[in-house]
Amino acid sequence: MAAPEDDPRTLLVVLHQERSTPGRVGERLKARGFALDVRRPALGDPLPDTFAHHAGLLVFGGPMSANDDSDFIRAETRLMERALAADLPTLGICLGAQILARALGGQVAPHAEGICEMGYYPLRATAAGAALMPWPGHVYHWHTEGFDVPAGAELLATGTVFPNQAFRAGAAWGVQFHPEVTREMMVTWIERGAHRFSRKGAQPGEAHLAGWALHDGAVVSWLDAFLATIFATEEEDGRAIALDENGGI
Repeated sequence: MAAPEDDPRTLLVVLHQERSTPGRVGERLKARGFALDVRRPALGDPLPDTFAHHAGLLVFGGPMSANDDSDFIRAETRLMERALAADLPTLGICLGAQILARALGGQVAPHAEGICEMGYYPLRATAAGAALMPWPGHVYHWHTEGFDVPAGAELLATGTVFPNQAFRAGAAWGVQFHPEVTREMMVTWIERGAHRFSRKGAQPGEAHLAGWALHDGAVVSWLDAFLATIFATEEEDGRAIALDENGGI
């Protein structure tokens, strides 16, 4: 159900499949006082003409490509372009990050050697990313395409297979990996997507669950700081102003 559009803390959330959810990201944002206006344009939901009733935008992943010539991919790319022009706090995850890269003039393509990432893979913050917050050492992936870093954007984190893992362009942020995935979501993905694990580079399902036990705690710690950096509440904005006025004390 869509959130009330007169709530100044409403975030526009774009999902791509009937059973998709914003997962842990949505849970964390709702716990911090945000309402979520969920739209599924791939299934016919309309996208708003303006952001007058939304404080931010999140576009999640899906099995389609940012390069697809479909009505909803074109509409989401235009939505990203409008969010960029409005300097609206924006987060793209996996496909959403790739759509963001395209909206900024970047390219999205498969790995040159046909390698995919499905499972946990290493992540390393750049100097710019490390200056913002500590990042987890491994993150969860499920993708066959990656993005280049658009002109004017700042690379925040790199990987060993797909080198570009996180970037920022003004108020817009994109990550190639899936911090929204709960353990229950992961189990569902493994069950429904097991046929994909024969692809080059993909990890078997048991490795996904083993990776969860090893790495999820660090992802959770990073995610809270990451979301607070992108989507600040009015109270957090007020605290930041007060700290500034008191010389950072």
